[in-house]
Order: sequence, then structure tokens, then C-alpha cells
Amino acid sequence: MNLGIAFAPLISAPELWAAIAAACLFSLLLFASRSRGAVVRSVALTLIVLALANPSLTREHRDPLNSVAVVIVDKSPSQSFGDRTQQTEAARAAVIERLHHIAGLEVRTVEAGQADGETDGTRLFTALGSALADVPADRVAGVIMITDGRVHDVPTNAGTLGFAAPVHALITGHKGERDRRVALIAAPRFGIVGQPQTIIYRVEDQGANAGTAEVTVRRDGDVIDQHTVPVDVQQSVEIPIPHGGPNIVEIEAAPLPGELTQVNNRAVVSIDGVRDKLRVLLVSGEPNAGERTWRNLLKSDPSVDLVHFTILRPPEKQDGTPINELSLIAFPTRELFQQKIDQFQLIIFDRYARQGVLPMIYFDNIARYVRDGGAVLVAAGPDYASPTSVWHTPLDSVLPAEPTGEVTDQAFHPRLTELGERHPVTRGLQGADGNPPHWSQWFRIVDTRNTTGTAVMQGPDQKPLLVLSRDGEGRVALLLSDQLWLWARGFQGGGPHLDLLRRLSHWLMKEPDLEEEALRLTVSGHNLVVKRQTMADQVADVTLTSPSGATRTLKLSPTEPGVWESSVAANELGLWRATDGKLNALVNIGPANPLEYAEVTSTTSVMSPLTDATGGASVRLDDGSGLNVPRIVAVRSGDTYKGDDWIGLKMRDASVVRGIGVLPVFAGMIGLLLLLGSLAGAWAREGR
Repeated sequence: MNLGIAFAPLISAPELWAAIAAACLFSLLLFASRSRGAVVRSVALTLIVLALANPSLTREHRDPLNSVAVVIVDKSPSQSFGDRTQQTEAARAAVIERLHHIAGLEVRTVEAGQADGETDGTRLFTALGSALADVPADRVAGVIMITDGRVHDVPTNAGTLGFAAPVHALITGHKGERDRRVALIAAPRFGIVGQPQTIIYRVEDQGANAGTAEVTVRRDGDVIDQHTVPVDVQQSVEIPIPHGGPNIVEIEAAPLPGELTQVNNRAVVSIDGVRDKLRVLLVSGEPNAGERTWRNLLKSDPSVDLVHFTILRPPEKQDGTPINELSLIAFPTRELFQQKIDQFQLIIFDRYARQGVLPMIYFDNIARYVRDGGAVLVAAGPDYASPTSVWHTPLDSVLPAEPTGEVTDQAFHPRLTELGERHPVTRGLQGADGNPPHWSQWFRIVDTRNTTGTAVMQGPDQKPLLVLSRDGEGRVALLLSDQLWLWARGFQGGGPHLDLLRRLSHWLMKEPDLEEEALRLTVSGHNLVVKRQTMADQVADVTLTSPSGATRTLKLSPTEPGVWESSVAANELGLWRATDGKLNALVNIGPANPLEYAEVTSTTSVMSPLTDATGGASVRLDDGSGLNVPRIVAVRSGDTYKGDDWIGLKMRDASVVRGIGVLPVFAGMIGLLLLLGSLAGAWAREGR
């Protein structure tokens, strides 16, 4: 209970001060003139002025509040190295037990620093701020952190903490720890396909100096370089970029004898391969309605460099028109199909028939171009069934279907085959799930036999309509109708021509996302998703390896035709691996060079500047003689909260007001009696 006095003047402040001044002046005159009754009169004046000030006696009822101590337990991945986990749990139990023996203390325990794939480094003070968000600064007794000392959000100024209380750090681990890591100095995020990229790195040893280290460089799991480098010297390595999409590069150093962990012996870089202008050659055998469809698609893509020729006048056509009056460009056949054919990623023949423009030797060049890794798309019409078909050239060795010489002219809805429902080129095409499909009809299809590729679309009587095949390192697509333009023109509502042609072109140019057989790892929120694309009916189990080396076997479940998936919690930063025995997949979670693994040896030096500034201590739990948790002492006053074998907490005197009693001095009978008594006394003294 606290007693006090409060004033609530009956007049304004200037008037009250004027009354006080007048009373003081009058009292001084009385004493100066040695007037009889000066004391009594001065007392009467004082009481009158006090009555105007309206004083009140107050009485507060207060309840004391507990001081708050916070225990921050570091649960970051580096705390799992060596015996730090056991040290942490033992220290945690001892600290909490000792804090509970201190009267008037509220204990809050917070686990912080867990890896979530989003936050880089150990953020203990961020967790501390959340724990004390509802606690006034005058109730904070102190903070005890159980950590390995590698904290990445330590304030540079103790004043930014928001409270004046000691911060203590109890350090796990041991003196003299050794570790080796690979530090990335510079690494590109993107690279042009076909052009090498340079990565700069350095092998660093902490607590030891072995002189040299053997380094292995892998790309997508395959070893591309292996050599010995000096420790603590900057190195560079060139990485070829063979394909689009992520190229996962690993730089791994051999273990250091007796080192703390090998998890940071590997640095991971993901380089996204991008193509610099895909060169496409489009040859239209004659003007036709579908020619503009192909041209518009390819010209709308800024990454495509299109070379387009339409044969308007074959060489055998002699109509007497002078050469200088013809609006024709000479077809550079030798330059395109012999000298520069390997510079194209895709060659498209649109309703092309042998017209004497391309000699047979050039078709032999095209077949070789496919086997060496090129891509050819044949969009066929009646020309494919004619005696001048490109089938009757050396190109027949790579084409996936032989024409019968017949053309079926009837209305039909193109449909996906059973394999087409699984193939990434045609899977999930908009409108394909209806019966009939929700797209327009076509009216012509070229009949074929001896199909060797994969028919993903079919026409009437299950005749192949779109056939995909591989030959050597290259790929071939055969579209056995020239009616695709009906979809582009919106006939009967049209169809997904853009989606189909874009996927088809990207599959021919070997975009990784359109591979028929693929194993992929992706991150979705806080989960790691394992996805298997296949044309088969069943898939094998997948072995998943975490960055720490722990393995688990996953059974995949079908999610859509040709796609099987499973997911696990992404609870570790670093490189994850998946394999089904044939295919491999890699993904890196978190930053390429995470702070958590940059320095893993325990230390007291990181926390010492802050703990010293707050009067706290940064001490090791094990100094070589076993685990020793210091005593915890309640300190009422002082600036130092540490000793040789103890740490202290600043106990507070905070309280909360539960009630207030107010007694006005000059209200009611009490005030009346005081004023009347003073006046009566002054009158009596004056009358003597």
C-alpha cells in the first residue's frame, strides 16, 4: 500500500499562483511589522490557499509482478554436431530447475533457430523479441541462451535490445574443434546452353591447416573434374552447360581428419541453362492454309530465330517469265543443308514434296543431323502419300511411319491415345477429357503402316495422327494431317494448337520439362516433392538422401496419367538427392552457401561483446573437465551479473495497481472546521 497526496485546484493555475503570492506577501508584511497575531493570521491564509488547491490524500493498493527470465534454446542444425545436443538438453534441464527455485520469477523457454528452408542462419534474437513482445521492459530480469555461439543476428548495440538486463550465453561444444568447408566466392545464376560458366571457390580449414585438399566437381551427379588444390587459396573451375533448366553443380572437398562434420565439405550451385536464340528452319513445300499457323507460332516467340522458305516455283516449272521479273529469293540449299545445318535446333518440313529443290545427298545430311542430336518435324499432307514423298529419300531411315499411299478424307475428332494421355507433349491438353474432345474436327489424315515411334494422337479407326520417335541422339515428330490450321482459325470453336505446337517444339529441342522418363525434386512450401514422369504402368520406389546423409525409401502414388508423386518435410538445408536405380534428381534447399554451415566450430567470441555490455557472461559449458552449468543468483542491485561460477538475474520491483482510495482534505465537515477554526483563532487573537 502506497500513500500520497494529489491536488485538484478549484480555480485556474494562474489564479491559484496569484493567491499563493498574495498570501505570502501579506504574511511577510505581518511578520515585518511585528504585528500581533501574525502567526495565526498566516496560518489562516495558508489554509484558505490550500482549500483553493483542493488537496486529497490517496492510497494505492498494489500487487507485485514477477520478473521475467527467458531461456533461448538453440535448435539450429549446427547444434546436432558432436555431442552438442546432449549438452544442450542437460544444460536446459539444469537451468530451468534452478530458475524455478527463485521466488518471484516467471520463466519462459523458447526453442529457436530451426531450419525452415527460408531463413538463412541462426536467428536467436528474433525469437527473443517475439518472446518478450508482451513484457514491459521494467519486468525483464535477463536472458540465458544455450547455443554453440554461432548466432547471426546479434545486435551491435545493447541499447537496441529494448531492456536493461543481463544477457548470458552458455556455449556448447568443445575447444579445439576442427572443420573444413567449401566457400563459394562467385557463382553465376544463369548460363547460355553450350557455353561454359566459371565458378570461383575456396577450401577453408578451421582449427587446422592440412595444406592441400582433393576436390571433386560434379554436374547433375556426374563427375566432370577432380584435382588437388591448396587450402585457403581462391580457385576457379569451368562448368559446361549442356541443357536448359537447372544444372546442379557440386564442389566437394575430401574430409579433414577429425573434423566436426562433413556437411559443409560440399558447396552447391544451381545454374539455370537458357538458350540464346533457338534457330529454326521452316521449309514450306507450297503455299497452304497451315503455313501461317507455323509462322505465327514461331515468330511470336522472341527466343526463336526463324528462317522460313516457301517454295513458290519449283525448278521444273518453265512458264516463260523472265528471271528479273520473278519475286523469288534463291533457295540457298547448299548453305542451309550442308554448310550450316548443324546450327539449327529444329528443321520443319511443312507439306514438303520432292520437287528437285533438294538433292538426295542433302536428305542424307538431314538424317545424319538427326542421329547427331538434331530435330526434325514433318507436317504432312497428301504430299506424304504421293510418289514424291520425303519417305522416298534417305530421310526414311529416321521417319517413324511409312505411308501406304492412301489418304482418308472424312470428318473426325483428333483423340489422345493411351500413351498420349501419359506423354508430356499431349498430357492434359485442354479439351482432351471430353468424349468427343472439346475441339473442332479435322477432315484429312494420311494412312501409314509400320509405325516405329510412339503414337500420341490418333484419327478415325485408331490411325496414327501424331507420332514421336527418337533416333540416335536426335528426335523426330510426324504430324499426319495438314488440318491443324482449323484449330488456329477457330473452326467449330478451334482447339489447343498453340499449346500443342509449343510443347511439341520444346520436346523436339530436348527441354527437360518434357522428357517422357524423368525424376524430379521440387520444393513446395515447407515440403519436398518427388515427382516421377513415366510412360510405364508402374514405378520403382525412390531412395531419398538428405543433406546430412540420412536416407529413406518413398513409395510414389499416381496423381495423373504418367505422373507419380510423394512428398516429405523439407527439414534440412542443403542438397537433397533422389534415385530409383536408373534416374537421379537433385535439388538444393536454401541458399547455395548457407550461413548455418559457413562456420560450425563453437565459439564464445561472437556473443561476448553483447553479454559484456549487459553485465552478463559468455562461458563454455564444458571447459575440458565435463559439463558445468553455473549457479544462477537473484541480484537486486548492481551492474555486474556474473562471477567465476555463477550468473545473475536482475530482480525487478514492478507492481500493478489493484485499487485507489481518495480522501479530499477540505471537503465536507473537515474542510469547514479547518477554515472556521483558522478564522476563529485569528479573530480571538485580534480581540485580546
